[in-house]
Amino acid sequence: MPTSRRVIAGPTAVLMVAVLGLVAAAPVIAATTPVIGPIAIAGTAPAPAADAPSPALPRAAPAEVGFSPERLDRLDRALQGYVDRGELAGIVALVARKGKVVHLESYGARHVEAKAPMAEDTIFRIASMTKPIASVALMMLWEEGRFQLRDPVSRFLPDFAEPVIAVPPDPLEYHGQPTRTIAARNPITIQHLLTHTAGLANNYRGSTRDAYQEMRRELPPDAAVADMVAKLAEIPLDFEPGRAWEYGPATDVVGLLVEVISGQRLDRFLEERIFRPLGMTDTHFYLPAEKLPRFAALYRPDADGRIELAEAPDAGGRYLRQPQTYFSGAGGLVSTAADYFRFHQMMLNGGQLDGVRILGRKTVELMTTNHTGDLGIWLRGPGYGFGLGYSVVVDQGASAMPASVGSYSWGGAFCTTFWVDPEEELIGVLMTQIRPYTHLNVREDFATLTYQALAD
Repeated sequence: MPTSRRVIAGPTAVLMVAVLGLVAAAPVIAATTPVIGPIAIAGTAPAPAADAPSPALPRAAPAEVGFSPERLDRLDRALQGYVDRGELAGIVALVARKGKVVHLESYGARHVEAKAPMAEDTIFRIASMTKPIASVALMMLWEEGRFQLRDPVSRFLPDFAEPVIAVPPDPLEYHGQPTRTIAARNPITIQHLLTHTAGLANNYRGSTRDAYQEMRRELPPDAAVADMVAKLAEIPLDFEPGRAWEYGPATDVVGLLVEVISGQRLDRFLEERIFRPLGMTDTHFYLPAEKLPRFAALYRPDADGRIELAEAPDAGGRYLRQPQTYFSGAGGLVSTAADYFRFHQMMLNGGQLDGVRILGRKTVELMTTNHTGDLGIWLRGPGYGFGLGYSVVVDQGASAMPASVGSYSWGGAFCTTFWVDPEEELIGVLMTQIRPYTHLNVREDFATLTYQALAD
């Protein structure tokens, strides 16, 4: 049975608060000039980690911000139950309201086999929870007037000019292939990328899935995202841009756009323009070696639904080994619950935190409104639309969850999740490490048991 340890977080935990400022961006590539051939991006080594300690989190007793402490205890018991049953190795859960953290607890083990307990500052693979951060980075450049959302992607990445779509062959003709191609009527726009409506080949569904998977297998170990995107652009689209919602690698293209438009590599842009200003000192594409003792192991379920080790946290793992060349905006970051809370408190505050402004208020509103109309968001189910990097609740009843209309959220492949509810001034961040995880309701239980504890 995994080691179970609950850590009670309180306001007595004092950390030095760093005074952090915005760092000027590197020289830019002119927004009107397409990039042809190899992309020259500033920097060759990974971005240096910030030396300053993490800022102290603002804390409050649950009752001070409208929670029932007794009802919030139900959340504790439920999350501890997942550990006690051997379904999860460990968890870190954070709940904040009105800018104050009321619940930051750790349960179970960071690494069961090493008897290493989970801790508040454990570092997790956050996978697709990278997507909102990369999307914010691109929208920072939008705020500088570098592009419009309806601009074609080919303005900056010419490989996406003249896209074609894979369609079934005419039944009266033989082409020797399972599909034929037709020209797309519309270009892929930057808005399509941010909303997952571009029609790009992906690992989940569509007639081009096999071609996409083969392309990924053939990438060399030292590939950069630009190499992958160039190959991706050669694969036909699955549908006319804007006609459907389909999850896939679009945010890797978003990350590459950040590089091309800014002239900085993505890791350096995020470090200088987002992580350092917000005090996100434990968020990285590649984990600094000195932080390995805080990195969580990854688990998978066995035949009985109990955990078994999938990947130990060691120096040979994907997040430490060389070469460190692939900075994925779609799913490459590691982070902590505290860092991720700081990022989304910035969003909930309308784009600023602790006197540092990352985005304008109206940009946050634009990102967190529904851009996809009535298109089905199959990965979330009924009741959701999609904004610029976020799923958005559009119908509370249809969603079958308590989050208010206008709440925005996403999750990661290793069972991490978060949500922001502007109406309730509420943020939840759940970190754990298991894949696959669809046999568990821990994400849903986290939300349900948080909302039921509201008492004001």
